[in-house]
Amino acid sequence: MKSLTKQDIRFSTAPMMEWTDRHCRFFHRLMSRRARLYTEMLTTGAVIFGDRDRLLGFDAAERPLALQLGGSDPADLAKAARIAAAFGYAEINLNVGCPSDRVQNGAFGACLMLRPDLVGDCVKAMKDAVDLPITVKCRIGVDDQEPRTALFTLAERAVAAGCDALIVHARKAWLSGLSPKENRDVPPLDYGLVYELKRAYADLPIAINGGIATIEDMRAHLAHVDGVMIGRAAYHEPELLLRVDPELFGEAAPLADGFAAVEAFIPYVEAQLRRGERLSNMTRHMLGLFAGKPGARAFRRRLASEAARPGAGVETLLSAVDEVRRMAEAASA
Repeated sequence: MKSLTKQDIRFSTAPMMEWTDRHCRFFHRLMSRRARLYTEMLTTGAVIFGDRDRLLGFDAAERPLALQLGGSDPADLAKAARIAAAFGYAEINLNVGCPSDRVQNGAFGACLMLRPDLVGDCVKAMKDAVDLPITVKCRIGVDDQEPRTALFTLAERAVAAGCDALIVHARKAWLSGLSPKENRDVPPLDYGLVYELKRAYADLPIAINGGIATIEDMRAHLAHVDGVMIGRAAYHEPELLLRVDPELFGEAAPLADGFAAVEAFIPYVEAQLRRGERLSNMTRHMLGLFAGKPGARAFRRRLASEAARPGAGVETLLSAVDEVRRMAEAASA
């Protein structure tokens, strides 16, 4: 049975619907060798009945890569896990935190906080089906649940079923009254409760998620838990990833800066364009590059307006980067 260490989850990027696709992950991997990357959530139905190569396929350079599954039927999750295992994922993660209408209608995601016994059954079914670490990403509760009772009960059932790690978004989710976006910001954060969970489960790898935006934030949390998971901060300011390897792992960054990241991404972009992919499907994940630097706004504007045009190629990306380079040089002159 493949194991998951505390070091494996020290830093990861969050699964984000419509954001962490294969192009995004390839780009992020260029900036950190040590980050654990996660796919967008895929439902069991999509995995079992959908276009598997399109949904599950990924470039070997993305490894280590974890697949997040959405579902609540243990047999379907086991079947989806077996299908996914053949693609070479490093981990399968069960979504017990998403509060969107889509998952509520399917009775999975954050709804599962209300059914800890079922979560245990789901984890056990996947553990029995595949030789991969099975992890759970959850909230600290939903709606009127008392957070400590909800979180500790869920953890107890998941661990008893063989869960290899817990990733806790340190907010409640409100299944009615708040949008998915509001559920990422409005419910108050309770980091202390996640720290308490870690003290109770000293041997279990536990990562914390929610509201973490800086390396300094990450270091503070790592004094209490084993890992940090970053979502929007890494997506909207991808150069943050260049600091992960040196500052959290004591290893050299793979690239010097955002300009080097673009250069490293070009061969991938060219290969995808030859396969018929649209430039905008790749560059949309780069709009946050150079955030806070002279020319960043011009970079975003050029890519947003020109990359979606039919036939747009690498020169569009390079010309947008040149805007930043010129303004940076002018600012330093």
